Amino acid sequence: MTWEAVIGLEAHVQLSTKTKLFSRASTSFGADPNTNVNLVDCGLPGVLPTVNREAFYKAIRFGLAIDATINQTSHFDRKNYFYPDLPKGYQITQMERPIVLGGFVEINVDGIKKIINITRAHLEEDAGKSIHDADPNNSLIDLNRAGTPLLEIVSEPEISSAKEAVAYMKALHQLITFLDVSDGNMSQGSMRCDANVSIRKAGSQELGTRTEIKNINSFRFIEKAINFEIKRQIRVLESGDKIIQETRLYDSVKDETRPMRTKEFANDYRYFPEPDLLPIVISNEEIEEIKNNFPELPKHKKIRYLNDLQLSENDAEILSSTKSLSVIFEELLNTGNNAVLAARWLVGDVSALLNKDQIEIEESKLDAKLISELLKNIENNTISGKIAKEVLEECYQTGASPNSVIESKGLKQITNTNELQSILQDIVNANPEQVNQFKSGKDKLFGYFVGQAMKATQGKGNPELINKILRELLAK
Repeated sequence: MTWEAVIGLEAHVQLSTKTKLFSRASTSFGADPNTNVNLVDCGLPGVLPTVNREAFYKAIRFGLAIDATINQTSHFDRKNYFYPDLPKGYQITQMERPIVLGGFVEINVDGIKKIINITRAHLEEDAGKSIHDADPNNSLIDLNRAGTPLLEIVSEPEISSAKEAVAYMKALHQLITFLDVSDGNMSQGSMRCDANVSIRKAGSQELGTRTEIKNINSFRFIEKAINFEIKRQIRVLESGDKIIQETRLYDSVKDETRPMRTKEFANDYRYFPEPDLLPIVISNEEIEEIKNNFPELPKHKKIRYLNDLQLSENDAEILSSTKSLSVIFEELLNTGNNAVLAARWLVGDVSALLNKDQIEIEESKLDAKLISELLKNIENNTISGKIAKEVLEECYQTGASPNSVIESKGLKQITNTNELQSILQDIVNANPEQVNQFKSGKDKLFGYFVGQAMKATQGKGNPELINKILRELLAK
């Protein structure tokens, strides 16, 4: 029997505000446990929440980017449940009137474009964090994350495979980072998702019983968790059993999902309007202000890179889809660097170094000033492309400036014609057999002479000048 998967994703995006959704406590990551907490976050009796308007602006910016409807009047609800990391005993969220309704995201999988529609995106507060492995006898609670503003983005169940799910999440990640809605750092929990997965007979319109995989925090784990769950559900159905509607966790060590709890229904949470908060009204003027300060979206950036800067399709795609590289690239353009050369180095050698250590460029010792200095040395023929790779790696490791590396290691390119002429004449004189073979028609031997020249000059000979002089000497 042929089966097909039906997948819907709930992406939880931590908004990059300085303070929490309903309190003035900091949202900074990495603080000591329970230090970014105030009385509101602790849920003490008598304290009242106040709304962080910046969180609304970021949610609206996202909604405008996906062509959604913005609810100019929205209100909050209480979602009642008790876990130790939620001290109030309820979460403040938007059930009935979310800030964003509808919209869509376009994905591209193996060259095929597909639209994934968005059901809604609503604001809510995050819970704290339960820590089970720091004390052998107790679970510990860190409330630093409690109250951090979240935008929960709910897709329609229109995703058909784990591969499409990853493409969708990457498209969301691209949007939220370019829009400055969130830093999107999945390793720090700034973006994570719940995956609702069901399967049905191919061609059937009836949805199967779904399971929800909670809190997946990397693109790789999203793909592995969904693939495992699809295969698990097929095994269950083909053995004659039924799928149980439940919440499951993904174990990345064992590469499997396992039951967490029976799946709750909406009425289990006893939603009702939040009595401590008035409805939030966003004016037309505020929406216009957000539109007027809208950043360039990745799809528009790519078109500009292709048409105005004449970048290759690959370079334009990578630079327009990676915010950290795009920011550096724009800074390089503003300081007068050649666009094609800058793109080639960022996408090529710089990215290779970053990928090796699995870090973003802002986490490295490289910056726009350093890379610009390197590119200027390439353009003015101070160093060759080969030497530039050596200089870049030294700068990446130490943070030293390209000029200081070039000077201290004596890496300046040899551009003196008389000096190169003498070196190349010695090479020709030392290889009479190869010279005769070249003159008899073995043109590929020219590369042999170039290699000997680069070896003799320790890679510092100007390639264009070497080629020119070699051809003149071999033509005699």
